[in-house]
Amino acid sequence: MIRLCFPSSPGAIIPPRPRRHRHNTATPFPSIPPRSRSLHQHRLTPLLASSRGDRRQRVGGPDMVLFTVTKKATTPFEGQKPGTSGLRKKVSLPRSRSPIHVPLALRSGSLCDVLGRVASSGALDPPPALASRISLGACFRAGIGGSVTVFQQPNYLHNFVQATFNALPAEQVKGATIVVSGDGRYFSKDAVQIITKMAAANGVRRVWVGQHSLMSTPAVSCVIRDRVGADGSKATGAFILTASHNPGGPTEDFGIKYNMGNGGPAPESVTDKIFSNTTTISEYFIAEDLPDVDISVVGVTSFSGPEGPFDVDVFDSSVDYIKLMKSIFDFEAIKKLLTSPKFTFCYDALHGVAGAYAKRIFVEELGADESSLLNCVPKEDFGGGHPDPNLTYAKELVERMGLGKSTSNVDPPEFGAAADGDADRNMILGKRFFVTPSDSVAIIAANAVQSIPYFSSGLKGVARSMPTSAALDVVAKNLNLKFFEVPTGWKFFGNLMDAGMCSICGEESFGTGSDHIREKDGIWAVLAWLSILAFKNKDNLGGDKLVSVEDIVRQHWATYGRHYYTRYDYENVDAGAAKELMANLVTMQSSLSDVNKLIKEIRSDVSDVVAADEFEYKDPVDGSVSKHQGIRYLFGDGSRLVFRLSGTGSVGATIRVYIEQYEKDPSKIGRESQDALAPLVDVALKLSKMQEYTGRSAPTVIT
Repeated sequence: MIRLCFPSSPGAIIPPRPRRHRHNTATPFPSIPPRSRSLHQHRLTPLLASSRGDRRQRVGGPDMVLFTVTKKATTPFEGQKPGTSGLRKKVSLPRSRSPIHVPLALRSGSLCDVLGRVASSGALDPPPALASRISLGACFRAGIGGSVTVFQQPNYLHNFVQATFNALPAEQVKGATIVVSGDGRYFSKDAVQIITKMAAANGVRRVWVGQHSLMSTPAVSCVIRDRVGADGSKATGAFILTASHNPGGPTEDFGIKYNMGNGGPAPESVTDKIFSNTTTISEYFIAEDLPDVDISVVGVTSFSGPEGPFDVDVFDSSVDYIKLMKSIFDFEAIKKLLTSPKFTFCYDALHGVAGAYAKRIFVEELGADESSLLNCVPKEDFGGGHPDPNLTYAKELVERMGLGKSTSNVDPPEFGAAADGDADRNMILGKRFFVTPSDSVAIIAANAVQSIPYFSSGLKGVARSMPTSAALDVVAKNLNLKFFEVPTGWKFFGNLMDAGMCSICGEESFGTGSDHIREKDGIWAVLAWLSILAFKNKDNLGGDKLVSVEDIVRQHWATYGRHYYTRYDYENVDAGAAKELMANLVTMQSSLSDVNKLIKEIRSDVSDVVAADEFEYKDPVDGSVSKHQGIRYLFGDGSRLVFRLSGTGSVGATIRVYIEQYEKDPSKIGRESQDALAPLVDVALKLSKMQEYTGRSAPTVIT
């Protein structure tokens, strides 16, 4: 356990060493109200100074603010398990302080990556009862998630934070620098103060906080990897406060995860230690008398405690992130496109943290009109919406791009995009055209070398998650690139990138990224697409018609073939029945001749299965093996069926069925997705005996 040296009596107070106090402040983000200062800060006398781009003030006083460290008794909470899968359970909070079973879940919401081109029939309706779901799993690769009311229980957050400090090597805590920020959802500001006080008590030297506690997950990764403090300090890790694409507010979702010194999610070896610590924790350390730091203003606040000086550095995280983006993309080329009268653009942040970066990047740096930004003021409750970038929840953008139910005489923009709550996911749209996430990563990879300066010397390799369509595989084969198929979880991509084996990667759940950081990056994906459009139109901005998003996608299909794709989710299925269904699918793989005979009885127009397995991944970097990652049936024409069991909680399990039809005949790549997929859908449901095992005649969600 990482701890300070305490007297034997519980809750003992350790006298501090006096130090002097200084505090620099600057103007907060516009449109975000500043937080009121603490009593300690109001007592100080301001001395104004200036710096580039904002007003700064140095605040000093005759005495340094001192803090002491207290050891607090606590008891474990059940279910504080960070990891790649999580559990799906209902929230049930007792009136007493007794330990509870904390509900955890996999991602919720509809991920509409199936339609290819969406006609005017409109967006899908959201699945019922989303507000009651608790989210973890895919959106918290190294953290815990749940409702705000769960996190507001006495000691709940404290336990997880202390368990994390105890799981880390001493040199990553004592005297270290850590980042604490997130997507700004409800309870974030309170959580920042709690974690800061616990960091001080555990011997951390300094905490870096994004102004207003706002820092996108990609920006956190960037800050860990690239930012250097004025004293030469570098961050060793970060607590990220986010529930990703799930709703925010007093009765909605909250979450926390820890990222390591490479900028990526904590590996399983660390998350296992964290969880083990949460099951036995009996005490945590906190500097209760450390005053709250005003996180609405940029500057450094210094304190002194038993271990010596402790600083809280509040800074504008957009500076480091924009610097990184400008080192990757040709901003001048993109600016020429965005300022062309022929090109129109629309970006929807869904009131998530991406809004803190959108104006700075798209308007101030790239010259887009400010009216092109939608919902770009970050809000604690995401404006009452669901910050999930898909055709269901990005309704305003969908309507503006001509994909909604209503008709309009207004010509839609040429390009549209949306982000989720913490800005690591993205949705790409053209005029009346939707780009699937699987196609998006494949198209970026196919055009990266010629369109994006960062990749001008070539790609090291590409990778996708196993459930994602094989569109990227075909690109890799044609371009002679190293290709990796990994389990769901961004940490697998991170391993490849750290080893210099992968440049671009993506997953079907709207996540795309590259080796510039160790998280998926929604704004990066948007800039990548704008770069491709800028390259395709570099000699055409004065012409009659621009090369459009739809043109690029259709040309890609003509070159590489089209992967029609859909996902069926059967939620809250009886766990026992779900396991029996999966076991039967594995058993059937022992005789592919029998499988093909059955398939022909179902649909004679479906290709034969040529291989089938239960996906297992051996990491080429560290040799670790991940088993039972999904059941695959691979067809001779390049089509696939994938079955995954995503949760086995007390409420039930979720069965996900991924259905992919590959078509390389140019005359057949323009079909409606549902028509092209109908034969394989029929085979998937009857081969798995879905209704027989689950009692369900239809999936909960189709995406």
